[in-house]
Amino acid sequence: MNNSIRVGIVGANAERGWARDAHLPALNALPQFKIGAISARSQALADAALKLFGAERAYGDSLAMVRDPEIDLIAVTVKVPEHRAIVLAALGAGKHIYCEWPLGIDFAEAREMAAAVKPKHHVIIGLQGIFSPAIVRAAGLLRAGAIGRLQSFRGFTSAAAWGEEVPAFNVYLQDKRNGATLETIGGGHALAAVEALIGDYSEVDARNSTLRETVRVTGTNEFVPRTCADHMLVLGRHEGGCVSLLEVQGGASSFPSSFEIKGEKGWIKITGTVPGTCQIPRLALEASFPIEPLPDQIAPALTGPPVNVAQAYACFAEDLQRKQKTVPDFGSALKLTLLLDVIDKASSTGQRQFL
Repeated sequence: MNNSIRVGIVGANAERGWARDAHLPALNALPQFKIGAISARSQALADAALKLFGAERAYGDSLAMVRDPEIDLIAVTVKVPEHRAIVLAALGAGKHIYCEWPLGIDFAEAREMAAAVKPKHHVIIGLQGIFSPAIVRAAGLLRAGAIGRLQSFRGFTSAAAWGEEVPAFNVYLQDKRNGATLETIGGGHALAAVEALIGDYSEVDARNSTLRETVRVTGTNEFVPRTCADHMLVLGRHEGGCVSLLEVQGGASSFPSSFEIKGEKGWIKITGTVPGTCQIPRLALEASFPIEPLPDQIAPALTGPPVNVAQAYACFAEDLQRKQKTVPDFGSALKLTLLLDVIDKASSTGQRQFL
């Protein structure tokens, strides 16, 4: 590699999207990276996004871009059903990969992609919430025994895309077959944070509920079926003995995300600074004992979606430069996918499941 890590972004769009709203400002804020190329669903869309993204080349064929010898790292920001083909092609071309979560539409796809990663590849799964300074600090305090043996965890978060109506570009999120659902996205990000804080689940019970079986497409009289859950309750026990309750509410919430951890010597609380999902806003940290102020985020000028994405990219850049592997990878994604499958089984059978 040259001094800059040259990134090819799959899923660039000048009008909207996670690549524009999160990856572009995050990468622009980090001198370790340079956007070398972008791709989109058509050459016209790619050309329209070229200037905004500041890339050198635009591709209407993402599989052609992953073979570009001038690109070091592929950022996969397209819809989940498209991940597999792009990830496998990128690995075959010897590229490093930042793939948005979920990795695949199901466990079989995630397992296939994880198995294709070779020692030469560096990969990261886009669970950016666990890079939040509040989560990192709290996890360190808990591991150091700051509140003694962990006893209980209570968490709440929300996921706006599964409310009473849905914009047209999010209709695909309502179909469980696409693998991008409240369970996998809202639930997956929250579950990753829970395990980062209090350890792996050892047993779960759950109720995944579809409270609204049809939803209106925003601005129209069209209604579409919802086949995924729009509300989750997960009751768990963790390897260290801590018990937990996590609620994931579909739709926009007037309440911020909140994680409360109680131990035998005190408590720690993590709260969103604005209402909404846990992986995007800046999180505040409180405790029953004095704690140092949180460090500044990697790129202090950023707000909203790019903040934790930039944190993740910065850690990934350090791994690449030091030739180490510390970030959550496709093995981490496979493990989380399995946990979601176990939670789904607990809900559908009404029986506690053991991991």
